[in-house]
Amino acid sequence: MEEFNITYNTTQNNSYNNSNDTSGYDLLETEEYKKLWFITYVVTCMIISVAFPLILMAIYYLFSLVRNNHIASIYIINLLISDLIQLCCMIVWVAQNNGIPKIGLFPYTVSLTVSAGFMVCIALERYLVIACPLWYRFRRNLKISLFVCVMVWALILLCLLSADFFHHIIVSKVIYGSLFLLPFPLIIFSLVETLRALSASRVPSDEKRRIVGILVLVLVIYTLLFMPNIIFHLAKRQMSKYTLSDLSSVFVRFSPLADSFLYVFMKKGTIDKLLASLCCCRMDSNDSSRMDSNNISSSTV
Repeated sequence: MEEFNITYNTTQNNSYNNSNDTSGYDLLETEEYKKLWFITYVVTCMIISVAFPLILMAIYYLFSLVRNNHIASIYIINLLISDLIQLCCMIVWVAQNNGIPKIGLFPYTVSLTVSAGFMVCIALERYLVIACPLWYRFRRNLKISLFVCVMVWALILLCLLSADFFHHIIVSKVIYGSLFLLPFPLIIFSLVETLRALSASRVPSDEKRRIVGILVLVLVIYTLLFMPNIIFHLAKRQMSKYTLSDLSSVFVRFSPLADSFLYVFMKKGTIDKLLASLCCCRMDSNDSSRMDSNNISSSTV
């Protein structure tokens, strides 16, 4: 998805540099692009430095959960592996420091699409825990989960290779648009149906809170970080401004950092601790407000 934005921006920037027309508007656009590029460069460096160690720590912790037959961790591990590939591509771009190397575009696009696919796997798997607990308990299997992971990687790679093979912008937009738009309604469906099935489910309350927390976080990540880039990619018709393209691509680059927090919701007791801390903060604020009101009333008397 970001491949088209990067290619378009790079081509347009080269056209400005190679143009003989040095009008004030062109110079202004060139300076604006340089500023946006520098901001993108700095943000990318910050994302790499923070997200890389967090993802490695999360993968190490989730592997311990897989040993305990925690099937959902497999999908999150694959999601984080795709995030690592994205970060490696960003490192190549930062190291080059003069543009986007074409060698990093296809791996980045594949890993970005795979991360969207595994978000759907995580959402549907969490939905099945609540909606079909008995079926899930007897059907869940490590081999089945590994097979699903292999199929996600293989199918997305096949679709993107097909898009590259045709070399047609309309065909590519249809393939990319389908791959990135389909996860959104599936994630919404998983969250809505999970909330509906919560009352009738016999899953422990702590597990329910963790499942809802994961689904909400997945939806927020996809809505805030993926959807702007998808909308810009599908709606634009060779737009002349760099700002929207650069902002949408920067949003997507935050996804590895956001995905690293999914492992927090896999730890038992984490949600209870967060809720307890929020309740304590609220109680402290209420107590302080009551004390202030009592002091005011006593001073007036």
